Amino acid sequence: MNKQASILLVLVMTSLFACNTDNNNSNNENAIAAPTALSYELIKVYPHDTSSYTQGLEWNGNQLLESTGLEGKSFIQMLDSNMKPIGNKVKLDKEYFGEGSTLFHDKIYQLTWKSHKVFVYDAKTLKKSNELYWPYEGWGLTHNDTSLIVSTGESNIYFVNPIDFSIQKTLGVFNQYGYLSNINELEYVNGQLFANLYGRNEVVVIDSQTGLVKSSIDFSNILSQAGVKYDPLSIDAGYVMNGIAYHAAKKTFFITGKSWPVLVEVRLR
Repeated sequence: MNKQASILLVLVMTSLFACNTDNNNSNNENAIAAPTALSYELIKVYPHDTSSYTQGLEWNGNQLLESTGLEGKSFIQMLDSNMKPIGNKVKLDKEYFGEGSTLFHDKIYQLTWKSHKVFVYDAKTLKKSNELYWPYEGWGLTHNDTSLIVSTGESNIYFVNPIDFSIQKTLGVFNQYGYLSNINELEYVNGQLFANLYGRNEVVVIDSQTGLVKSSIDFSNILSQAGVKYDPLSIDAGYVMNGIAYHAAKKTFFITGKSWPVLVEVRLR
């Protein structure tokens, strides 16, 4: 190779190296950070009715709204701060599998799993006042100041009109690996969405504007920390963790599962 060709080769290789360096820097700048792992402090353990196949959980002041599932066993009820029932349960007809619920503007909304129906109740009397249509499966339900927020077990979360359940916005939930499915029970707290992941003892914290999973909380040891001597999954594979409610005055979260014997109060840190 002559001297002129050698110089040309060096220039080409230098240029290619510079391009690759720029691309790598660009990729690094655009990389999605892994969710931050949050820890928690166990505050108190409360009893939980094991006949309650919990689907939705939400505090309204010092009253806790709980909705449950399974055909023939689905209901909604209000509990006091000691987890004692207030008034009577509202039972769904045997054909319906109840799902998530939320209280918004003096109305309680309750999803059904595959029936495409949303039941609306008066929050004070618990009398059913309306039925709305939902085209997808119903899983989790919460709300912000203007919209109800629905999960369907997929990676999308839907912001809907409380009047007719029409979709206002669709939000895809994702982390550093891509879209994240099995989004289940929801809780909206200070602009962020807290969500159970079905089949996993994990709660993720989602940016409600972008869908990015910002943080996660591992609750895999919560039952043993609460003094539960057995694993509910050994009784029934469906008895998974599900149910997260934020108590605004205490700034604590209440965690339970489907037919779990306890409801656990924790503080994130």
